[in-house]
Amino acid sequence: MLSPGTAAPAFKLADSDMELVESSEFRGKRNLVLYFYDRDNLPGSTIEALEFSDLTDQFARSNCEVLGISPDDWMSHAEFRDKHGLTVRLLADPECEVCSSYDVVKPSTTAGHASSDIVVCKRPHVLRSTFVIDTSGKVRHALYGVVSPKGHAKEVLKLVKSSLH
Repeated sequence: MLSPGTAAPAFKLADSDMELVESSEFRGKRNLVLYFYDRDNLPGSTIEALEFSDLTDQFARSNCEVLGISPDDWMSHAEFRDKHGLTVRLLADPECEVCSSYDVVKPSTTAGHASSDIVVCKRPHVLRSTFVIDTSGKVRHALYGVVSPKGHAKEVLKLVKSSLH
């Protein structure tokens, strides 16, 4: 698990418009809020994305860029963004490489049926987590698994305002 004061893992991912976003482009310029979620269009993911979108301007006034990351591909992100009118940038991590580097991937097991045999399928599950990263690339806050979608964006904005000024 990442802890405050450690260097944030670098990333390079496509957003919902297939434009590459690199962590290095923010270094020395803007703070980052990275929030990780499991899938587009789930109720909690939608609430969280809408609330972060509603506060985009306030985060910007605190010199902070908000990026949502999930294993969904860029097309899913584009549909999710358009369906809900989201303004927060969503990054696609279909191989879960960035999710793994931030230690937010947890194995989950689902049971299914294939003919008469029971087949156990494992797919990665992304633990809802948020990281506040300063302009030097250091993790200032690491919120693992304590994230409740409703009201979370406001809580993160308070952390940003109190710790990055």
